[in-house]
Amino acid sequence: MDATYKSGADALFILLGGIMILAMHAGFAFLELGTVRKKNQVNALVKILVDFAVSTIAYFFVGYTIAYGIDFFGSTETLTAKNGYELVKFFFLLTFAAAIPAIISGGIAERAKFYPQLMATAVLVGVLYPLFEGIAWNHRFGVQAFFQAAFGYEFHDFAGSVVVHAVGGWAALLAVLLLGARRGRYTKDGRMAAHPPSSIPFLALGAWILTIGWFGFNVMSAQTLDKMNGLVAVNSLMALVGGTLTALLAGKNDPGFAYNGPLAGLVAVCAGSDLMHPLGALITGGIAGAIFVWMFTWTQNKWKIDDVLGVWPLHGLCGAWGGLAAGIFGSKALGGMGGVSMLSQLAGTALGIVIAALGGLIVYGLLKITVGIRLDPEQEFDGADLSIHKISATPERETA
Repeated sequence: MDATYKSGADALFILLGGIMILAMHAGFAFLELGTVRKKNQVNALVKILVDFAVSTIAYFFVGYTIAYGIDFFGSTETLTAKNGYELVKFFFLLTFAAAIPAIISGGIAERAKFYPQLMATAVLVGVLYPLFEGIAWNHRFGVQAFFQAAFGYEFHDFAGSVVVHAVGGWAALLAVLLLGARRGRYTKDGRMAAHPPSSIPFLALGAWILTIGWFGFNVMSAQTLDKMNGLVAVNSLMALVGGTLTALLAGKNDPGFAYNGPLAGLVAVCAGSDLMHPLGALITGGIAGAIFVWMFTWTQNKWKIDDVLGVWPLHGLCGAWGGLAAGIFGSKALGGMGGVSMLSQLAGTALGIVIAALGGLIVYGLLKITVGIRLDPEQEFDGADLSIHKISATPERETA
């Protein structure tokens, strides 16, 4: 194939992937909007959008260089080489990086201050996420070489079960713990106040947008057209179906669980979607759907952790399960392509969790001590919409 034609095709391929994942951020927004109470809907929408903008700046100027050793301060002629492939690759990988604050946003909803969260976004996307991204996807700091020497194979995470989802979910857990529960959620006598979703249709719309965009997230992770494989698409399909069915059953027909089920399955299949047999992907997704329902219920009811959208079970735990599932169902013994080591998968997943949890503790801990991360009681009672944005999603009357 002509080199110019190939580079143009690759640039278009990865650009379309970036656009599909950019659309997923609308999914994050509507999933959160539908899950929170009406007085916090505007905040959900504004937060996801502005987090994306801050992520772009942080990743362009700092993060991408940490992960890949590439910057964009050369001449424009240099940037347009290979049909601008390196530029659109940045855009594609940015949409992954920006998922970190979008994940965290759902956990800390309804009581977090606005600007401190934007500061956290800048540090997480500019420094913390690219640190592990560089280790896993760009052989930084010799960690993959160590895994290869010690365990026979490198840590394998094709589309980010651990790099994106587990990192986002475990950083979110620390943010949620440092914030504390929403006021009135848990009473002193041990009872819980239910805060039902404000809009099941919007929650469902968010889940659908995420589910569709995920095929860009997974399939386009090949990054060049010649490496694209339909196996990744069918494995993503099987995992989302498995997650949907187990979440529906384990969640006793609850629509919130049913619509988070496909997301749990897709989170888990990212890592091994290029290696597994479709039956392995179906089982991986099915287990993830069950993990989400059980652990969401457990964290909310038993441990009294007020993770509003359940982002730690969904991304943190299902992401970690995905890292391990790549080692299990990616093996030739269970119908996979092989080339994975269970010990490498364990070590890589654990490393991602440690970096994320420590990073979340440091970033949100320092913000809590210095500028504060929580709305005051009156602001929280009024809701983030009126307190921060001075408007509600559903104004009741005209004003002069």
